[in-house]
Amino acid sequence: MHFTTWNLLFTGMVSSILLLNLVQWNIYRERIYGFYALYMLAWLVYFSLRVDGLSASLSTNAQNFVRATVPMLAYVVYFSFIDSLLQLRRTIPRLLWLFDWTRLLILGYVVLIGVVCFAYWNEPLYTLAHALIRLIIIGLATYAIPQISRLKGVVPRYLALGSGLLLAGAVASMIMSTGQVYKINANSFLFAPLTYLEFGIIGELTCFTLLLGYSQRQGAIKSAIVEQELARERERHQREQIEAELVAEKLQQQISAVQIKALRSQMNPHFFYNSLNAIRLFVLQNDSDNADKFLVKFSRLMRLILENSRQEWVTLASELEQLQLYLELEQLRFSNKFDFSIRTDPALFQDAVSIPPMIIQPYIENAILHGIAYKKSRGNITVYIQPNKHGLDCSVEDDGVGRQKAAELKSKTVSSHTSVGLKVTEERLQLIHQQTGQPSQVVIIDKVDAEQKPTGTKVEIHLPVLSARSETE
Repeated sequence: MHFTTWNLLFTGMVSSILLLNLVQWNIYRERIYGFYALYMLAWLVYFSLRVDGLSASLSTNAQNFVRATVPMLAYVVYFSFIDSLLQLRRTIPRLLWLFDWTRLLILGYVVLIGVVCFAYWNEPLYTLAHALIRLIIIGLATYAIPQISRLKGVVPRYLALGSGLLLAGAVASMIMSTGQVYKINANSFLFAPLTYLEFGIIGELTCFTLLLGYSQRQGAIKSAIVEQELARERERHQREQIEAELVAEKLQQQISAVQIKALRSQMNPHFFYNSLNAIRLFVLQNDSDNADKFLVKFSRLMRLILENSRQEWVTLASELEQLQLYLELEQLRFSNKFDFSIRTDPALFQDAVSIPPMIIQPYIENAILHGIAYKKSRGNITVYIQPNKHGLDCSVEDDGVGRQKAAELKSKTVSSHTSVGLKVTEERLQLIHQQTGQPSQVVIIDKVDAEQKPTGTKVEIHLPVLSARSETE
C-alpha cells in the first residue's frame, strides 16, 4: 500500500472519530470534548495537506507554515485536554507550570516560523527551529507520561498509554526522517516516516476515545448514585414527615383523651350535686320511705358512675342501666311528675358496642328541668337508640313546655347548673370527633302542633361507637 492511499485511510478514520466526538460534545456540552475535537481537527488539517489535490491549493510558504506550526498548536490544545481530565492544579501542579511555559514557547515559535515563511525565508533557521521545538515536546512528554501514570485510576492509565503511543510514533517518525529510511522502498507506506506518527496518533485517539467513554459512563453512574441518594433523602424526609405527623396526631389524641377525662370528671360533681339536693329535700320533708328508696338507687347509680369513670368507652348496656337508674331517681325527686321509656332497636346488641359515657344523661336532665318541671300536667320522656352506618342515633324527646317558655320561667340556679352540663357535653363531643374522626353532633328540634304552639323538645345525638372487636384490640 502506498503512503498516499494509507494517508487517505488515516484521514478518514480521524474524520470519523472527530464526527463522533462532535456528536458527544453536542449532547454533553462539556469542554473536554471541545478540546478533544480541536486536537483532532489540528491533526486532520496537518495530514490533509498530504492528500493530492489539497496541497496544491496552498502556496509553498503556506504549506511550510502549516506543516511546522499545526502540530505544535495541536499540542497546545492537548495540554488543556490533559488539564481538564486530571485537574493538574490539584494533582500535578509542576506539570501544569511546565505546560504554561511550553505554551508561551510554542507561541514564540509560531511567530518565528511565520516571519521565516512569509517575510524572510531561511531554510536552515526553519529546520533548526522545527527540530528544537520537537525535541522540547519530546522531552516534556518523557517527563509528563511517568508523572501521569503514577496517579491512581483508570483515566490516568489510559491517558499515559495514549500519550506514550503518540510519543513512540513521533520519535520513530523523527528517526526515519533523519536516516532517510523511506528511500529504501518509496512505494510502501511502511517506509514513510509519517506513517508511524499516524500509527501513534491512531493509538492515542483510540485510547482517548475509550477514556472519554469510560469517563462518561462513570459520570452517568455518579449521577445515578446522586439521584438515588436524593430519592432516598426525599423518601427519608417524607417518612420523617409522616412519622412527625403521626406523633403529632397521637399527641393530639392523648391531649383530647386527657381533656375528655377532665370534662367527664366535671360531669360527676354536677350530677352528684343535684342528687344530694334531692336527698336533702326528702330529709327536710321527713319523707323517710322515699329517702330510703332514693339512697338505694343512688348508691347503685354511684357504683356504676365510679366504675365507668375510669373508662373512656362503656358498653351500651351499662350506659342504659345508668340512665334507667337516673330516670328512676328523678321520678322520685319530682314526685312521679313524669313517665319515661328507654327503647332500643331490636337489631342492636347492647353488649357488643361501646359509647362514650355520660353523654345522653345531661340532655335527659335538661328535658326534666326545663321541659317537664314547668308543665302543670304529667309529662313523658322517651329515649330511643338505633344504629346508623357511622354509629348510633340517640333521641331524647319530651312533651314539656318547650325551650322558649322554659327560658322565661327557669331560675338562675337551675340555669347555671344546666348550662354547665350541656356546655361540658358539647365540648366532649367535639373532642371525641377529633379523636375518632367519626361524626359526633347534637341537633335540637322544637316540637310544635298544627297551630305552631310548643309541644316539647326533641334532641338528636349522633354518637360514634366501638365494636367489641375494636375494644379488645
